[in-house]
Amino acid sequence: MKKIVAISGSLRKNSYNTLCLKEIKNLIGKETEMEILDISAIPLFNEDLKQNNFPAVVKELNEKLRNADLILIATPEYNYSVSGVLKNALDWFSRGDNPVFEGKKVAIISASISRFGGVRAQNHLRQILFCMDAGLINHPEVFISSAHTLFKNNILIDQHTKEILQNFTQYVITNI
Repeated sequence: MKKIVAISGSLRKNSYNTLCLKEIKNLIGKETEMEILDISAIPLFNEDLKQNNFPAVVKELNEKLRNADLILIATPEYNYSVSGVLKNALDWFSRGDNPVFEGKKVAIISASISRFGGVRAQNHLRQILFCMDAGLINHPEVFISSAHTLFKNNILIDQHTKEILQNFTQYVITNI
């Protein structure tokens, strides 16, 4: 069975990025398992903490990421970049003797209330993942704009966006 581990770069309960990940989880077939990680308990990166031993939450999440066939990241756009919480998590995941993103297949999407759909955040995320030597799946690119208009009661109601996520999901799963 293929295993996808997903990370939402937003901690907001009804984040559009998290809702998109949940939609993708509903779209994948029975031959693929998907888990959305909770990165809210990761402490701020501090080299002293790393030297004294990785925090337990980082160890646990690292193991889940290590065992994944694919890492899927949904990033919001904050001030033209990725969120601080996502950058912090990636700083932790990039450390250690065997960094989990090194050579790992990674796909990214973004959802934003702006008309640009998080394109600037994705550009920064691509730079970060390049530094981490991730095996980035570059296409298809998914930028979900005006996300606040596409959901009602936390359910994706826009058929075009559903089709985009379906095509993305099918492509990613066949390329794991």
